[in-house]
Amino acid sequence: MNRKDILKLVVLLLMIATGILLFRHYDLYSFFSDRAKIVPFLDSFGPLSVVVFIGIQILQVILAPIPGEVTGFIGGYIYGIVPGAIYSTIGLTLGSWLAFGLSRTFGLPFVEKFVSPKVIARYDRVMAHQGPFVAFLLFLIPGFPKDALCYILGLSHIRTRTFLIISTVGRLLGTIILSIQGSCVRNQQNGTFLIITAVSIVFFGLAYYLGQKWFEKYHKPHTAVKTGAGPGPGQTGGDGLP
Repeated sequence: MNRKDILKLVVLLLMIATGILLFRHYDLYSFFSDRAKIVPFLDSFGPLSVVVFIGIQILQVILAPIPGEVTGFIGGYIYGIVPGAIYSTIGLTLGSWLAFGLSRTFGLPFVEKFVSPKVIARYDRVMAHQGPFVAFLLFLIPGFPKDALCYILGLSHIRTRTFLIISTVGRLLGTIILSIQGSCVRNQQNGTFLIITAVSIVFFGLAYYLGQKWFEKYHKPHTAVKTGAGPGPGQTGGDGLP
C-alpha cells in the first residue's frame, strides 16, 4: 500500500469517526427513526435530496444503529417505487462495499468495534462450511443483521465482485417492498398498503422461521481436521472461495 492509498484511508476513517461522533452527540438515531422529521429534512435540499438520501443509506450500513427499514420506506414515500428502490439500492450497495473494504483492510480488531465477537463467531462457523451461497441466503432472509454481515464477509476470502453481487441482489426484494409501502402511504393507497404489508408479514415471517431452522442446522460445533488447522474467526474457507 503506497502513501496515496494510506492517505485516502486516513481521510476516510476520519470522516467515519466524525460521523459517529455527530451521530451520538445529536442523537441522530431518533431523528432518522422519525418519518415526520426526516421527510421535511430531505425535501429541504430540493434536487440535491437524492444525493443526501443516498448518503443516508450509505451511513445506515456503516453505522448499524440507523434503521434501514425506515430509510427504505422513506425512499418510496418521497421518490416513488422505482426511483426510491434505485436510490436505496445505490446507497446500500456503496455502503456495503465500503464496510466490506474497511473490514478487509483493517481486519478483525476494526470489525469488533462495529460487530460483537459473538456475532462474528456465529456467522464465521457457518460461512466456513457453506461459502458465498450461504451469504446470499442470509441477505435474503429477513431479520438477519445484514450490515454486520458486510463487515464479517470482509474478513473472509470471498471476492469483492462476488460480494457486491450477492449483497445487492440479496437486499433487492426487501428494498422494493419497502419502496412500494412508502409509495402507497404517500398516495393514500391504504388498501394496497395493508395487503402488501400482510403478505410481507406472512412471507417474511415464514422465511425467517425457515431461515432460523436452516441456520441452526449448519451452526453446529465441528471438530478441526487433524491434518491441518481450521480457519480461525474471520478466515472463512469453504467451496467457492479462492
